[in-house]
Amino acid sequence: MAIIGAGTMGRALAQGILKSGIVAPDDLYLASRTVADAHQLAAELGARCTTSEEACRAADVVLLSVKPKDLGPLLAHLTETGALGRAPLLISIAAGVAIAAMEAIVGACPVIRAMPNTPCRVAQGMTVLAPGPHATSDHLLVASEIFAGVGRCLVLDERHLDAVTAVSASGPAFVYLIIEALADGGVMCGLTRDVATELVAQMALGAAAMVLTTGRHPAQLKDDVTTPGGCTIAGLLALEDRQVRSALAHAVRTTTHAAAGLSR
Repeated sequence: MAIIGAGTMGRALAQGILKSGIVAPDDLYLASRTVADAHQLAAELGARCTTSEEACRAADVVLLSVKPKDLGPLLAHLTETGALGRAPLLISIAAGVAIAAMEAIVGACPVIRAMPNTPCRVAQGMTVLAPGPHATSDHLLVASEIFAGVGRCLVLDERHLDAVTAVSASGPAFVYLIIEALADGGVMCGLTRDVATELVAQMALGAAAMVLTTGRHPAQLKDDVTTPGGCTIAGLLALEDRQVRSALAHAVRTTTHAAAGLSR
């Protein structure tokens, strides 16, 4: 397997994939536009550092983890140099770059778009896959096994990926902001910063687990915590007064529109 790009997501996926045992360090090739970055990551993980051309020639699966604006030129270069001659499975995590645009460059190479998130680094990721017309069920199975090893994995139509980008790929940033804000509130009420942060982070982890394991609607779980005349309803009404629900939904819509234009 090859990972082209050693940025935040490339690092997170490399670390998560190796930690899960999906690929052995000797079978993972890392390449980056900045040679120093690739060497540093390869040294940290015990993987192989090489050029993007050599990595693609050696790999059966190539994970493309570069900026959307850089993906087209990279694929054109790999095609022109014959690095994709073996027609490896190409998995792109570049937001906003359509499968059709990639296939127009690489020809018959099977292409799958993937939208993971940074919690893949700690095996708590969320990834959505969208296969192209040349990707078979076997290709999709390979991609699913890779990302299931670093969290949860779903398969959806490509038309949903901009919204997926907003909800689960950009979503951790929104949640970190909420965690920070709740911890700020704890500090304001007398807790130390480290205690407040630990309380909030574990609470968020547990609340998310409740949604996933019980299968109940978040509104039902919210009502379980909200006793008549209690303190929770007072806090919820304060959030409603400040339109927090609307602000978060608007953030998702705005991010979705931004994701759609990233490749331009």
